[in-house]
Amino acid sequence: MAWAVLIVSGVLEAVWAGALAASKGFTRLWPSVLFLVALALSMGGLAYALRSIPLGTGYAVWVGIGTVGAALYGMAVLGDPVTAGRVVCLLLIVAGVVGLRFVR
Repeated sequence: MAWAVLIVSGVLEAVWAGALAASKGFTRLWPSVLFLVALALSMGGLAYALRSIPLGTGYAVWVGIGTVGAALYGMAVLGDPVTAGRVVCLLLIVAGVVGLRFVR
C-alpha cells in the first residue's frame, strides 16, 4: 500500500508543479488553490509512505516521479522543447526510480 500511495503522491507533485506555473506567481486563484491542495496531499502521502519505505528510496522515487511528470507536462502542454537528449535523461530518471523499487 505504501508504494501505491508514494506513486500517487509523486504524480501529485507533478500536479502542484504545473499548478504553480499556471498560478503566475499566485496571481490566479484556482491554479493557486489547486497548488495548495495538491501540495498538501502530495506531502501527506509522502509522509505516510515513509513510515514503511526508507527515506532515501521514498524521497528519490517521489521526486523522480514528480520531475518526470512535470517535464512531460511542460513538453506536452507548455511548449517546452522536446529533444533526444531531454527524452534520454527522463528515461534515465525513470530507470533509476524503477531500480530503486526493486533493489534492496
